[in-house]
Amino acid sequence: QFVTKVVSCRAAELRPEGGGEPVSGFQVVLEDTILFPEGGGQPDDRGLIGDVPVLRVTRRGPEAVHFVQAPLEPGAEVLLSLDWDRRFDHMQQHSGQHLITAIAEQMFGFKTTSWELGRQRSVIELDTPSMTTEQVEALERSVNEKIRERVPVTVRELAADDPAIETVRSRGLPDDHTGPVRVVDIEGVDSNMCCGTHISNLSDLQVIKLLGTEKGKKNKTNLVFLAGNRVLKSIEQSHSTEKALTSLLKNGPGEHVEAVKRLQSSVKLLQKNNLNLLRDIAVLIARDFKSQPVHSQLFVLHRKEGDSEFMNIIANEIGTEETLLFLTVGDEKEAGLFLLAGPVEAVENLGPRVAELLGGKGAGKRGRFQGKATQMSRRGEVQALLQEFISHRSPEA
Repeated sequence: QFVTKVVSCRAAELRPEGGGEPVSGFQVVLEDTILFPEGGGQPDDRGLIGDVPVLRVTRRGPEAVHFVQAPLEPGAEVLLSLDWDRRFDHMQQHSGQHLITAIAEQMFGFKTTSWELGRQRSVIELDTPSMTTEQVEALERSVNEKIRERVPVTVRELAADDPAIETVRSRGLPDDHTGPVRVVDIEGVDSNMCCGTHISNLSDLQVIKLLGTEKGKKNKTNLVFLAGNRVLKSIEQSHSTEKALTSLLKNGPGEHVEAVKRLQSSVKLLQKNNLNLLRDIAVLIARDFKSQPVHSQLFVLHRKEGDSEFMNIIANEIGTEETLLFLTVGDEKEAGLFLLAGPVEAVENLGPRVAELLGGKGAGKRGRFQGKATQMSRRGEVQALLQEFISHRSPEA
């Protein structure tokens, strides 16, 4: 916590991180702050000004701008409170990145070109087209050795023209930078220009887990990692999943993969048998219709289990020179597939109207129009449309 004063408060809008409508509120500048504004690959802090939640902190030149939804009186003395859990998580991830970056360059010459502190995992972009599994394992061992050695992490502030800055790892200062240059040192390991928040000793990292690599942009490699409490949370989630799978599969964790492979094979076989049965049913449905002494001019069928092939088999077997077929498969009231088949002119005329009624899209040629539908509950309306078309077309009419 920290006591400070409100310097200014002006109306503003905040666009949510996940998208959506802007939120109305106020941008507040304080005399000083303990809330870190986003920057250097690290997200911003959260906290309270009095009892007013701070939803975002950004940097505007030398100032930190706090976004809140209630106005604050300029000149008023306020108590600023920090969301420590969020801050400590960011400290662990950011110091972890410094350590991994330094050791990766020392061991393999891989320079870091950028990094991102994500909500669930963090990513370091390394200037190398690839990284072997052995290199990842060796790097993980080395960074965790440094954690066990309890190496101190300290902060220095240097004047912008101090010659010592030349010896510090850096990607350059922002164009609007003012004041001293902040340097974070991991004793005997790294010296890095940085504005972010850090732990004071590597032992506070607890542990680092490298999750592996992903292909990056322009011959670069993304190294994915977790640090500190995120490793513990990941293990907890994995253990919960393992317990659930043990209960479902009725075997131990070491046998889960083989059990799932067996289930996948069984499902594929069942799906194949199901498709064969559906094909046989389609043929029988069509033959039953053709065996009737008097053929209706409209044939309508819905089946929850089925696919495009099922509908096309029925259409092929019945033939569509005289009969208009309206076939559907899928959920009876939500989404599914449809097929309209019959005389070419009738299908060309009715197909787009059928698709529109079903809230879907389709295309067709040579007497067949098929597609996807989102409102299968309107099948009755389609049937009424088709029945009306046939009654107007018939000689009796």
